[in-house]
Amino acid sequence: MASLTTARRLVVKIGSALLVDRKSGALRLDWLRSVAEDVARIKSRGTDVVLVSSGSIALGRQVLNLPATVLPLEQSQAAAAVGQIRLARAWEEALAPHGITTAQVLVTLEDSADRRRYLNSRATMETLVSFGVVPIVNENDTVATDEIRYGDNDRLAAQVAVTVGADQLILLSDVDGFYTGNPQTDPTATRYEVIDHITPEIEAMAGDAGSGLSKGGMKTKLMAAKTATASGCALAISDGFVLNPLSALENGANATWFTPHLDPHLARKRWIAAMKPQGVLVVDNGAAQALASGKSLLPAGVSAVEGSFGRGDPVAIRAADGRALGLGLSRYTAVEARAIKGHQSQDIESLLGYPGRAALIHRDDMAL
Repeated sequence: MASLTTARRLVVKIGSALLVDRKSGALRLDWLRSVAEDVARIKSRGTDVVLVSSGSIALGRQVLNLPATVLPLEQSQAAAAVGQIRLARAWEEALAPHGITTAQVLVTLEDSADRRRYLNSRATMETLVSFGVVPIVNENDTVATDEIRYGDNDRLAAQVAVTVGADQLILLSDVDGFYTGNPQTDPTATRYEVIDHITPEIEAMAGDAGSGLSKGGMKTKLMAAKTATASGCALAISDGFVLNPLSALENGANATWFTPHLDPHLARKRWIAAMKPQGVLVVDNGAAQALASGKSLLPAGVSAVEGSFGRGDPVAIRAADGRALGLGLSRYTAVEARAIKGHQSQDIESLLGYPGRAALIHRDDMAL
C-alpha cells in the first residue's frame, strides 16, 4: 500500500469546506497553518508538493455578503475574483514562515483538452517545482462557464496529478475514506482500506452527497481515482478536518487507498506511444545516441522535418538510415522546426524572432 513517506511528487486537494468556516465564511487559520507545517516537513525530505485548493468563491461570497445559496453565474464569477486574491495570499502567508515560495496557477478544462495549452501548463508547473515552489492550483472560476469547467476540484486534482507526473494524490475530505454506503445514514457501512480495481459494484456504492460549500461527492472522487490510477498515481481519500491532516495520514489515520496500475513515468510513455504521428523529425547519429542515453532532442540534431504539425502534436523520430527511434510531442510547429533545425538552441530567438524552448522535444514528452 502507498505511503506518504515514499512519495516523490505529491498533489494534495483541499476543498472549500476544510478551508473556510461554514458559519462565518472566514478562513480556518489554525488548520491552514497546520497544513503548511505538514507541507514544509514533506518538502524537507525531497518530495515535490502541489496544492489544489478550493475556496475562492466561498471567501468572495463572505466579502460581498452574498447568500449561502447557489449563485447566478455572474455572481459566482465575481465572488471568485474577489476571493481568489485572498486565497492566494492566505497560502503565501501560511507557507512563507517555512521558507516556501508559492505560485498561483489558474486553469480551466480547456487547458488540458487543448494539447498546446496542456504542454504550456505542464512546462510552467515543472519549472515552478524545479525551483522548489509550491504551486497553488485552482479552477479559474472567474472566466469558466459550465462548458469549460472541470466542475469540481477532485477531477481537477486528478488532472493536475497527471499533468505533473505525480505518484501520489491525496483528497482531503469530510469523510475518512470510501465506504460501502453512506456512513452517516447506514450504520452497517464499512470502509475500504485498499481498492485495487474500481468495479461496477464499487461505483454503485458511491453517493452524490457533498457538503454545503463543496461540490464534490463520492462519485467525483471515484472519477478522480480512475484518472489518477490509470496514469500511475496512487490516490487516497482521507479525513481533512483534523489539524495536520497529512501527518495524521502518515501516522495511520483512516483512509482508503486506490492503487495505481502503472508507474506514472511509464504510463505517460505509453500514452505518447499510442498516438498517431502528424509528421517526422529525422535526426543525425549524434542526436540518436543522445536520445538513447536519455537526452532531449535539440534542434541542432535535426537534419530534416517532414509533414505539417502544430505545437504539441505527436511526431515520429527517425534516424538518418530510416530506423524508427520513437515518438514525441513537438514543442514547435513544423514551420518553426524547419527554421531552427540544425541550429544551436541559443540561436532560436534570432531565427524565429521570439524566445523559444531549448529542446524541440523534451525527454519527458518522448517514447522511444
